[in-house]
Amino acid sequence: MWKSFCNWLLCKRMGWTIEVTESIPDKAIICLAPHTSNWDFLIGQLYSRAVGMRSNFLMKKEWFFWPLGSIFRSMGGIPVWRSKKTSMTDNLAATARQLSHFLLCITPEGTRSANPEWKKGFYYIAQKAEIPILLFGIDYEKKLIRCSKTVIPNGDIDAQMREIKLYFKDFKGKKPENFALGEV
Repeated sequence: MWKSFCNWLLCKRMGWTIEVTESIPDKAIICLAPHTSNWDFLIGQLYSRAVGMRSNFLMKKEWFFWPLGSIFRSMGGIPVWRSKKTSMTDNLAATARQLSHFLLCITPEGTRSANPEWKKGFYYIAQKAEIPILLFGIDYEKKLIRCSKTVIPNGDIDAQMREIKLYFKDFKGKKPENFALGEV
């Protein structure tokens, strides 16, 4: 019932279209862009519920205050302490290797503001865990959620980051001025 409701709300009521041509493996990094608004979180959550996909997501620790902290954790949220120098990528890669099911959604920009220097942690997690990266784009202009490309990390991070950025070049975020590809 919840799945049907989320599908109805996202697709029928809000008018979004879903075009996912890639198969979703048991383990993967979901690279989601552009991330220009808090609405991206709501759209992403509706999508994942509508298709019955359970994934974790990273979010800055400041959002994990009471009562939101326990709500976000129950939804799969993992708080990120940006000030601490921890080996989060190593820890997440180790977790991915140990679990039979591991889907982690990461926004490569790392912020809702224009950031031409995308974070590469999602790539390193996938590479260390030997899992694919699924590219999910959100286009507000077309009201489209699309995943038509999978990247298998091969260690040539510069070439593959360029490939990833080029995939997202035509997607329009909620606030297009907040999306920057940087040098491609």
